[in-house]
Amino acid sequence: MVAVLLWVVAIVMTATAIWRLPAALRYKDPLRRALWACSAAFSLTIWCRVPQVKTALDESPVTDLSALAKYVTSLIAILAALTYINAVYGSAPGQAESPRHVAVSRRVSRVAHGGAFAALVTLVVLFFTVVDRSTPSTDFAADHAGEWGAALFLSIQYTYLSAAAATCYYQWSRASRRAETRALRIGLSLMATAMIIYTVYPAVRIVTVWIPTGADSLTMRTVADSVNLAVATLWVTGAAVPSTVAITTRWATWRGLRALRPLRDDLIGHFPVLATQPAGPRIVDALHRSPELAVRLDSRTQEIADAVEQLRHHATPELLAASTKLADGHSDPDPAAEAYWIKAALESARAGRRSDAPSKALPSKPLTSSLAEAAWLGRVAYVYASVTTEQLRHLHRQAGEPPIPTAGK
Repeated sequence: MVAVLLWVVAIVMTATAIWRLPAALRYKDPLRRALWACSAAFSLTIWCRVPQVKTALDESPVTDLSALAKYVTSLIAILAALTYINAVYGSAPGQAESPRHVAVSRRVSRVAHGGAFAALVTLVVLFFTVVDRSTPSTDFAADHAGEWGAALFLSIQYTYLSAAAATCYYQWSRASRRAETRALRIGLSLMATAMIIYTVYPAVRIVTVWIPTGADSLTMRTVADSVNLAVATLWVTGAAVPSTVAITTRWATWRGLRALRPLRDDLIGHFPVLATQPAGPRIVDALHRSPELAVRLDSRTQEIADAVEQLRHHATPELLAASTKLADGHSDPDPAAEAYWIKAALESARAGRRSDAPSKALPSKPLTSSLAEAAWLGRVAYVYASVTTEQLRHLHRQAGEPPIPTAGK
């Protein structure tokens, strides 16, 4: 079971690293690059634990090469994580000095990065000189427990890893309590949980490599793989939560644009002066990348709102009450009433009818974002598309129609 999970997590983390690579290459952004480096190094660490990959590495001329590879990549991953948190939680522009927790993290990060090369070189030298690798190991730490060379090698590795992970936990746990959104709070909490495991587990392993526990190597390997699986899963899930929310928001924005297109085209077709930007063919409009989707959605909702405001000059005062009454039997009455009003008023406008004075504005709605407004207008547009000629005639019979201005008026 653990072997299967190793494959799954390794593939998922590799996919995550590949997904983040274009942004890391395209933008000169240390955040994106650090996040990609962390994902890539973590994925390599997990791959080194996959049984087939571990066996292939260990059958190379270098005995226990998989152990060296996983320890080196895990250090690179934790260094990338330190770079990421320091870039994210630096001092704000204009701030005289960083908050205490950021200053502490930066000091630890400077020490960690400053000694990274020396630590890696030391690990490699110890691995090839004082570690007894006369026979391949099942679990490197368990099989070499009690040997001073391996114990020294692992103590450096685990001390470095534990200190850096503790810093990440310290920063992410603080940040999660102050996160502005639920998605960010959940993501940071998951990443902080991963780091507390990576803080405690290495400390325990330092003790076991100096004082053997008597547990067999297969059991210790299963424990080690399970811990790393848990850490990797928590970390990649935590890092992905805000991105997933962003993707979901982008999808909702695209759907909003698509849903509002027919209503917007009808209204702007009669009031072309209100168009903020031309709408191309539907396929081109869907694939266009500039301006951003959110900007285009905001423009589309504004165009509809402006056109609806103009329709007040083409609706009788009784039209809203008639539309509300007709919508009483509809499954979604409030958007239906608005859709009936828009359709009837637009028909009057197309017929050249105009009220002597504008009718009352449609009821205001407590919408707090462009997405919420688009969702509401999407419901209106859905009903608008199904309004029948008979329903329009009924509305005009009940509410009357504005007159057609005579020449000279």
